[in-house]
Amino acid sequence: MKLFANLIVNNKSKNTDMEYTYEIPDHLADIVQKGSKVIVPFGKINNIIEAYVLDIYENKEAPFKNTKKIKDVVEEDSILTKELIGLCKWMKEKYLCTYMEAIRCVIPRGSSLKIKKEIQLNEENYINYNTNSKIEQHIIDYLKEKGKSTYTNLIKNVKYKSIYEPLKRLENRKIITITEKLIRDAKELSTKIVEIQDINYENLNKRAKKQIEIMDYLKVHKRDTLNNLKKSIGLSNNGPINSLVEKNLIRVYEERKFRTVYDHVDKIKRHVNLTEEQVKAINKVEPFLDKEKYKTFLIHGVTGSGKTEVYVDLINKVLKEGKEAIILVPEISLATQMIRRIKGVFGHVVGILHSRLSLGERLDEWEKIRKGHVKIVIGARSAIFSPFKNLGIIIIDEEHEYSYKSENRPRYHTIEVAKFRAIKNQCPLILGSATPSIEAYYKAINKEYEKIELISRYNKKPLPKVTVVDMREELKMGNKSIFSQALYEELEKNVKNKKQSILFLNRRGHSTFISCRNCGYVLKCPKCDVSLTYHSKKGGVTCHYCGFKTSPPQICPECRSKYIKYFGAGTEKIENMTKKLFPKAKIGRLDLDTTSKKGSMDNILESFKNGEIDILIGTQMVAKGLDFPNVTLVGVIAADISLNIPDFRSSERTFQLITQVAGRAGRGEDEGRVIVQTYSPEHFALQNAQNHDYTSFYNEEILMRKVANYPPYCNIVNIIFSGEDEREIIKVAQDFADRIKLNMNNEKMSSDNEIYGPNPALISKVKLKHRWQLIIKTVDQNLIRGIINYVDTNFRRDERGRVLISIDINPYSML
Repeated sequence: MKLFANLIVNNKSKNTDMEYTYEIPDHLADIVQKGSKVIVPFGKINNIIEAYVLDIYENKEAPFKNTKKIKDVVEEDSILTKELIGLCKWMKEKYLCTYMEAIRCVIPRGSSLKIKKEIQLNEENYINYNTNSKIEQHIIDYLKEKGKSTYTNLIKNVKYKSIYEPLKRLENRKIITITEKLIRDAKELSTKIVEIQDINYENLNKRAKKQIEIMDYLKVHKRDTLNNLKKSIGLSNNGPINSLVEKNLIRVYEERKFRTVYDHVDKIKRHVNLTEEQVKAINKVEPFLDKEKYKTFLIHGVTGSGKTEVYVDLINKVLKEGKEAIILVPEISLATQMIRRIKGVFGHVVGILHSRLSLGERLDEWEKIRKGHVKIVIGARSAIFSPFKNLGIIIIDEEHEYSYKSENRPRYHTIEVAKFRAIKNQCPLILGSATPSIEAYYKAINKEYEKIELISRYNKKPLPKVTVVDMREELKMGNKSIFSQALYEELEKNVKNKKQSILFLNRRGHSTFISCRNCGYVLKCPKCDVSLTYHSKKGGVTCHYCGFKTSPPQICPECRSKYIKYFGAGTEKIENMTKKLFPKAKIGRLDLDTTSKKGSMDNILESFKNGEIDILIGTQMVAKGLDFPNVTLVGVIAADISLNIPDFRSSERTFQLITQVAGRAGRGEDEGRVIVQTYSPEHFALQNAQNHDYTSFYNEEILMRKVANYPPYCNIVNIIFSGEDEREIIKVAQDFADRIKLNMNNEKMSSDNEIYGPNPALISKVKLKHRWQLIIKTVDQNLIRGIINYVDTNFRRDERGRVLISIDINPYSML
């Protein structure tokens, strides 16, 4: 019986998105497993490519003619567990992505192998070689000059459409040599280990003092790194070590070395008296830990209610059962504080996974998880794919955050993936938030989730008093400043009393747009349909979508007038104004511009924690999870920014942001105050945020969702068509929409399923590509997903032209 493997090749083309069958050669029969990463010849020219084994089976004969054989195995251990293989298959169907797009979520970035072809001229053979082929001669001439070249560089310089055939002829005639190397972006670190083999070394020559010193040292320590050994006994070269290896007294070998992440966090002793509410919350979840049963719990706890302590207690119970835990946070800034808390309690068994780690760090953390060196993983969205084999609990903190929804293919929702894993592992899934998403709370009300409420702050302190300031009244009183009189006075009071303040504005940069007062011209990005943002420190204007940068104009490009003015305010402008108003205060800023360098976010938060910053200004990075007892004042500069976004979730986001940022105040001994500045003080989201009244907000919002038929009463599919030729986009989008409508009619779907468009997208151009949008509201997600997949799969390449079709099921943003 021969062994065969069904596998997925690592290729970006949708045309190769299928399982391929390869024979497993006899010498690899005991090594290749389900989930193994292997190397195979692929395509007509048998390029070497990496692939992932999904299944293995026996057969007397090859199921297909000319079945190829697996060339090699990259690692003997399986990269993908049985559970993760099932997850990838589920994601392919759920999110209409390719196998490899799903697999790339599961494996760490930087671990994929890339083929590097190197072509070298054989000097002895090419001298007497005559050719009539211009392409061959061009290749030889280029290699004469360079000596050798990568395949990519050769294509660039020879500039022929296809050089495969001439290269093959030259290789067959031994004029050139082509070698293929497999490399990856992330490098593994290793260290040399010296280990004692034989403790009987009495026969060593007494004059070989260093050899005797080495053996005496290793007799005590058994093994050590080569560097430590040399340092400990003052060895300047490897001569004595090599001699002992030859005598079989010691052995030297390479051992994988793992990079350390957040290794500076000190372990702390936990002295916590849990509140009655916290104990009740733990008691509700605990039976599901004991019985190994799946259940989703929604912990609705006000800011400062001690949700983290509930998490810590549950994780502790899971570890005692010999199981593993995943805890997710939406922002890196939250990860830092959560890491300190969890790693402080549990120590070295905690692993970290998030985007701010280097490729090498992420690869090492992933390997430590896979090999069982860690039992808890803390991280952002991608940490949900941690290769644990015995999960006991999954915790998603701040479950309402939109960063849990991936904006890149596959456009998965972390909570849905977490639910899949929790069901497979039969363990509880915990969702925590002070401001649950409307969809999550709806499920809790309807008993799909079990609701747990923490209605009191852990320190028994009242929630901060929220004052809503009507900026229209400020204008009437002659105050044209960004700061209301109330906010200015409270900031002044805090600076004087040496208390800390947070100013929140969800817009970075100095000025949000530049406009001509004479003709109304607005400076826009030439590649995107958005205005450019002015950054004073960089001295230029930037597009926050494509990164385009230029200098601001001195005169209007449209009417040539000099009446160019900078409008709007971002965090950079607020920082400058605050410094002028409060020259004695120490000001800090936390946004994407100040945290681009590795470690910069941790440094800013550490300075704030140590009292080196009096007023911290920031975007939504400052709105969540930060716990600093000396913060007594929070100012929301412009609550209307999120309120006026043309999206059905704008009210929800506004309520969540204000409630979350307000919760940063008054977490210590002193009571907190919050000033919210707005031009829409009567809006129900602001009114309910002022009263810390989630229930009333939910009741108003869910009624509006029901009337307008928005989630949770329906599912939304957002299909974006993008490309350089707008006429081609419109044609493809209309044809795609017509085919979906035809199939919906054939399936006799109800009128509750609605199609809108195609229309220009809200942001109609990004990176020189026009964007059109087709929106579908459906009550039957599975059926509509099947129809879209059928239409998309059968939409031939010649029909698509150069139009990219992007499908997002239940998007978090309609932009």
